[in-house]
Amino acid sequence: MSFQAPAADCPLCPRLVGYRDSNRAANPGWFNGAVPSFGPLDARFLVVGLAPGVRGANRTGRPFTGDFAGVLLYQTLIKYGFAAGEYAADPADGVVLRDCRVTNAVRCVPPANLPTPAEIAGCNPFLAQELAAMPRLRVVLALGGVSHKAVLRARGLRASHTAFVHGAVQELPDGLLLVDSYHVSRLNTNTGRLTIPMFEAVIADIRARLT
Repeated sequence: MSFQAPAADCPLCPRLVGYRDSNRAANPGWFNGAVPSFGPLDARFLVVGLAPGVRGANRTGRPFTGDFAGVLLYQTLIKYGFAAGEYAADPADGVVLRDCRVTNAVRCVPPANLPTPAEIAGCNPFLAQELAAMPRLRVVLALGGVSHKAVLRARGLRASHTAFVHGAVQELPDGLLLVDSYHVSRLNTNTGRLTIPMFEAVIADIRARLT
């Protein structure tokens, strides 16, 4: 199945369009659009975040690039062989994903980093198409509860099918493994809700399953 990513100027969510326009006016040199996924469609491992950060992916045009969350994510992916290179918070840093792809449940930056339920639902068909277009996909890592529910919805399952629990690994009816982790946000790491060893343990487990 082919995957048609949302256009950079996707018009589906009026509030996000308005916020994108205001960011574009204030920062015309930024990407300011629906952020495309990063990594190959034939990967066995997909990371699903929440949404682009205003000064991160919304600025740079690559998921988890340009703000703190990307430091922990990409350095850990590199450590466990899912990426190669040296992460420098820039799409031109040369980082290459290996057997891994990174995306978000919502592709446009939301005000205060909080998409509405309608916006999450509106963007979900893109995630569903992307999952269907990954023929070798075996593991999806959901960063946070919203992403967890978005993956379930994209696979045609109710949000109540399985609860979000950090470190949990659930096999979905189609055989796909859904792995949960707290989001790699600065808030979660600063408060100790997510530590580097906690996140590394999740990625190490995925690596073991895909070896």
